[in-house]
Amino acid sequence: MDRFDAMRAFARVVEAGSFTKAAETLHMSRTSVTQLVQQLETRLRVRLLNRTTRKVSVTRDGEQFYQRVLRLLAELEDAESSLSGAAGLPRGKLRVDVPSPLASLVLVPALPDFHARYPDIQIDMGVSDRIVDIIGEHVDCVVRGGELLDQSLMARKVADLQLGVYAAPAYLERLGTPAHPSDLEGSDHRTVGFLWARTGKPLPYALVRGTERLQVRGTQVLAVDDGNAYLAAGVAGLGVLWLPDYMARAPLASGALVRVFEDWQLEPMPLYVAYPPNRHVGARLRVFIDWVVEVMGR
Repeated sequence: MDRFDAMRAFARVVEAGSFTKAAETLHMSRTSVTQLVQQLETRLRVRLLNRTTRKVSVTRDGEQFYQRVLRLLAELEDAESSLSGAAGLPRGKLRVDVPSPLASLVLVPALPDFHARYPDIQIDMGVSDRIVDIIGEHVDCVVRGGELLDQSLMARKVADLQLGVYAAPAYLERLGTPAHPSDLEGSDHRTVGFLWARTGKPLPYALVRGTERLQVRGTQVLAVDDGNAYLAAGVAGLGVLWLPDYMARAPLASGALVRVFEDWQLEPMPLYVAYPPNRHVGARLRVFIDWVVEVMGR
């Protein structure tokens, strides 16, 4: 038994949740993958996986071993990538999770450049605004806006997203243009709420002008938990909304949105790439993080 082959097979079964799916991604037969994992369990004298007719799940010992295997495989990848030339380029699968607007408006359109540089890296991208269990779902990294509450994660700040307040022209024609942020409270004006995954509730936004500072929530007829839906609600004229500049750029250029309160400022939203503290930052994760920093810097 080749121990590295066995560890790769075991890790892929854990991630795929299936011997059959793992075999497909490894371009091996299901029998070969099963035999490798069985030989590994025999060598270690411990059960790594629970098998039923319906699913495969990792045992407690298997989960601990899986985390160690990831580090070993990442170090092996680094050793291979240290070689010069194209043969030393990072390769393999990278599992990431990205907010839906950032994926659709920024990162996915820029991916041809990434794949031109690193043609052997396969990216499995989860696109959501939910809180992802990085370790439990075997995700290599997440890209998230806002302050990180999970202090156990390792993180790299990649950008400060500038924010503005926007509304659709049809909305402003119907209700008038608010002259002051306080106009959004206790009036006919409406705001669109964004349900933050960490709280499940819309949060007030702080606006600053000189020595004035106001926290505004407004009256909401709609609150959503997805960034693309949030933008669509504002364009549809359902209320005033707070947007990162990158989300507002296209609708602002087309006239679908206009900016209000231009003499007021909002605190920038930090953007992070976060990954598990016990995860070795292998070559493919490292180049992906550097690429995200580069893209956001543009």
